[in-house]
Amino acid sequence: MAPELPPEELAALLDADAEFVLVDTRTEESYEAWHVRGAYNYPYKPDEPLSEDPLDALGVGDVKRVVTVCAKGVSSGALADALLDRGYVAANVADGMRGWSRVYEAVPVARTARAEVVQVQRRAKGCLSYVVGCPETSEAVVVDASRHGDVYRETLSRLGYEAVGVLDTHVHADHVSGGRALATALDVPYYLPECARERGVAVEYEALSRNEVLPVGDLDVKALSTPGHTTEMTSYLVDGTAVLTGDSLFVESVGRTELEFDEGEAAADGARMQYRSLHETLVAQPDDVLVCPAHVGVAADGTWAASHPGWPVRARVGDLRTGLDLLGLDEERFVAELEERLPEKPPNYERVIAVNRGRESIPAEPEATDLELGPNQCSAG
Repeated sequence: MAPELPPEELAALLDADAEFVLVDTRTEESYEAWHVRGAYNYPYKPDEPLSEDPLDALGVGDVKRVVTVCAKGVSSGALADALLDRGYVAANVADGMRGWSRVYEAVPVARTARAEVVQVQRRAKGCLSYVVGCPETSEAVVVDASRHGDVYRETLSRLGYEAVGVLDTHVHADHVSGGRALATALDVPYYLPECARERGVAVEYEALSRNEVLPVGDLDVKALSTPGHTTEMTSYLVDGTAVLTGDSLFVESVGRTELEFDEGEAAADGARMQYRSLHETLVAQPDDVLVCPAHVGVAADGTWAASHPGWPVRARVGDLRTGLDLLGLDEERFVAELEERLPEKPPNYERVIAVNRGRESIPAEPEATDLELGPNQCSAG
């Protein structure tokens, strides 16, 4: 039987440009919607006889090392076994794309005498969370945590920090927030923007008002109201060093506005909010402040729109102010562009929002993983 390959080791193979072939055995439709970077598609069912050599059929050349992947590791495991019998060095990704969606890595973003910002990247989805710590006092907060709380507890421990709070920038639409559960596990307050109440958020939280400053050891985290992507969207300014922009401003684009506001006139109102938040608050920050978003765009083929997995996703405010095309438009043209750039909505987004508002319970595994499979789609494109 072919061995299982932990998804983290698949990530390491990809990063090292190792010589191997990755074969995805899901249907063509599923593959085209979302797959691992560099994967070839060879639809396969466990009970099918292998009448041809898959690698010959794919035309990948004389490569003997093969890694297989599917949704859950079932059909890909059967193919890996068959390839092993044919003399290949074959392994199957453990838990398939479900496992791939749980690969995280912590990447340093910025460090000063008073503040350290570490970006926790969820590779497959492009979700970006943060550990913001004070090196002097060893106190820290976690911002925009995904639901795999052990990742953040391990990161805090490894960095030598004790959490004093968990924050979300807004009610997320593409993934199940882990903020409330993490705060409970750590026995610390859970913070949301004050106006999240207006969206009917039912979970218990500490409200952060506009311009409120949350002390974290010797550093200050300031809540900047930046509505547009959602009405309660709030960015967090970390000691004048970095601004955690949630889904307001990305390093390659800006946040879409019709997930809460729908399309048409309401979405246009959201786009106007977004324009003012961007110009009056975010890009009004000093040039050297680092923009640290809650997402990076991930294409269906697994490639990132900016940076690379394992590298920090960040940009200087000054560079975005002059280099991001959408920020160079006047308000009316900006609104028109956002109305024209309507990418496909995130899978299951209405239910994900309901879960994050506390109106539905978080489903158990594996349903929770299946609920948020696929890359994030929070950017305006």
